[in-house]
Amino acid sequence: MPNPSPADLLKAAIEISAAATDIPMRYFRGGFVVEDKADESPVTIADRETEQAIRAEIEGRFPGHGIFGEEFGKSRADAKYTWIIDPIDGTRSFICGVPLFGMLLGVLHNGKPVAGVIRMPALGETFGGSLGGGATMNGASIQCRTIASVDQARIFINEANRIYDKAPGKLKRLLTFGHTQRAFNDCYAFALLAMGQIDVVVDFDLQPYDYLPVVPVVEAAGGIITDWEGKKLGLTSDGAVVAAATLEIHQELLALLR
Repeated sequence: MPNPSPADLLKAAIEISAAATDIPMRYFRGGFVVEDKADESPVTIADRETEQAIRAEIEGRFPGHGIFGEEFGKSRADAKYTWIIDPIDGTRSFICGVPLFGMLLGVLHNGKPVAGVIRMPALGETFGGSLGGGATMNGASIQCRTIASVDQARIFINEANRIYDKAPGKLKRLLTFGHTQRAFNDCYAFALLAMGQIDVVVDFDLQPYDYLPVVPVVEAAGGIITDWEGKKLGLTSDGAVVAAATLEIHQELLALLR
């Protein structure tokens, strides 16, 4: 398939991630060794085996495509299509037995996110989205919710401790925004936004494999997702992310984060 459509890529991403789902679940709440990487983030055999399985599937289906994964880096970095893999998003949750870890798989076309999957192995939930298509949860259509006033907004703040360390004033303002504020972590917040349960996700200090796969899901659900300056997200973004259900909420968040 020399020029797959975003819908074709999404279908493949859902199938590829499904084939790897059993790997983390074999280890979840079991005995395994936890190592610390150079950046002090944890890694397990489940992270590595899951990414290896996903890479093998991509290589078999799309041998000319590039791959960028958290555990094994980049291959064919100059390819027109690049697959982005976070085999276990939320390894700290995984090692603590919390079922809110995810599996992220996305595809870039000339650097632009065009298809993405948020798969939650322990919850049995799979969210997908593609450029020009709608967002789904387990195959059913989903969309961001619309609220009458920003005062009604529900905001999830990921990596609040890191935001507090680097920008305590911004965190203080975020904690007064909208109706409900929750400190949270990892990719499930973006799934909750896409299915209309919450209205805002603010995240910080992310890597491309943390945020690029969720972009098509949020956008296909009708949401807006950018960096803190309102710029589109790409491989060279600084890892500060804000996603919102509506343009009005997004604009207010950008003003608050300036």
